[in-house]
Amino acid sequence: MANYFSIFLVALTVLSGLIWLVDAKVFAPKRRAKVAASAGAEELDKDAEIPIPYIVDTAQQIFPVIAFVLVLRSFIYEPFQIPSGSMRPTLLVGDFILVEKFSYGLKDPVFRSKFIETGEPQRGDVVVFKYPEDPRLDYIKRVIGLPGDTVTYANKEVIITPACNDGKDCQPKQKMVQIAKGNFVEDGVTTYEQRFTETLGDIEHDILINPRKLDEISLYRPQQYGTKINQWVVPEGQYFVMGDNRDNSQDGRFWGFVPDENLVGKAVAIWISFEFKRDPDSFLPSWVPTGVRFNRVGGID
Repeated sequence: MANYFSIFLVALTVLSGLIWLVDAKVFAPKRRAKVAASAGAEELDKDAEIPIPYIVDTAQQIFPVIAFVLVLRSFIYEPFQIPSGSMRPTLLVGDFILVEKFSYGLKDPVFRSKFIETGEPQRGDVVVFKYPEDPRLDYIKRVIGLPGDTVTYANKEVIITPACNDGKDCQPKQKMVQIAKGNFVEDGVTTYEQRFTETLGDIEHDILINPRKLDEISLYRPQQYGTKINQWVVPEGQYFVMGDNRDNSQDGRFWGFVPDENLVGKAVAIWISFEFKRDPDSFLPSWVPTGVRFNRVGGID
């Protein structure tokens, strides 16, 4: 849907711009000459008002606005809504976030071909990307493994062996530190999920672990990467991602890696957050917000 909207924006921008340009170069001078002739003058004053066809007037009005929105959405920031709980507690259902589009390179809005390199994902970044198995869908997860890393997930803990291409001064295997913070409280209700602060590189962020649920054994074990059960060797040009809600996230553990070309951008802020808490017998549709969580507005860890 997002890609269709991008195509629509590009088409509307080009069409309105062409209408304005062709009219300014071809038809507007003819209209001025016609009006001048009917008034018995050789030439009209520069500031004289000439009737403009409705379609041309509309194009002139919408082109600057649509062009601004296209540039903003394609290359700077794009809004997204969080539809599921796979990134709890970092992101909740009802959060509306801003994604920085220029963090990992500038791409054209239609074919998504990168034409300027601006940076690469870092371990711990929260990223939006096109789901590798269905690029029509946008997913959001946290970057765990960088190209060349070996990532192991066992006993609900992340273990990373950083990439080492030259075989010298290689970093040792690292278990990501987890500090318990008690049960997770959401909208005033204490859940059975346990909240931990995890250190991932230079990033500290919170995760949720369900102690009632056993680790699922991944079925994604492509032989070309030499992976074992619940271990992944990240190929070049790709990334391994996981949700912060570790026991309720369909992520790289189940479908593999995110290619660089699938990256949309880095999630940097929550600009508004709605809650949908209501009684079971409420007459309101489920998509109607029941409140605003102003305390959630701000940056994303």
